[in-house]
Amino acid sequence: MPDSTGLELIAQDVREKVGEASITGTHYHHEQATLEVEPGAVHNVLSALKPDWEWLASLHGCDYLPEEPRLGVHYQLLTRVRLDRLNVKTRIGAEEPKLPTVTDLYPTAEFHEREVYDMFGVVFDGHPDMRRILMPEDYTGFPQRRDFPMGGEEVLFTFNEHELPRWYDK
Repeated sequence: MPDSTGLELIAQDVREKVGEASITGTHYHHEQATLEVEPGAVHNVLSALKPDWEWLASLHGCDYLPEEPRLGVHYQLLTRVRLDRLNVKTRIGAEEPKLPTVTDLYPTAEFHEREVYDMFGVVFDGHPDMRRILMPEDYTGFPQRRDFPMGGEEVLFTFNEHELPRWYDK
């Protein structure tokens, strides 16, 4: 893992390559290094990091409700030479959440981005197949958002099938 000084050096290098406004902050906490990135600069920042951080280990969404901007997308990069990890995080509003795709840089992002779209509603511009991956195509809503209604149905198992009402009993 890069330490806090190494993280600042990485951020300085990215600012020189992409632009001063591309990096909005850095965090080093619990031995994890995180670059906070402007949403519009995600692709350019990850492109600048690609030579040293060649593998996208994960890409996932997060809902920070009630904070604004509400939705976060986290990219965890790995360098197999040094076995170091670097987190790249961006935050976007929930009204029309859009980010550029990084599937051209990291092909493994294709399914990760589809999952973030499916669960949080973040659209990745330029994605080759932007459609639901876990929920049915006609499903409305995004189940991992914090304002999604809780509830559901009791699950019918063979051991409790006589205890629960059937659909025709309701």
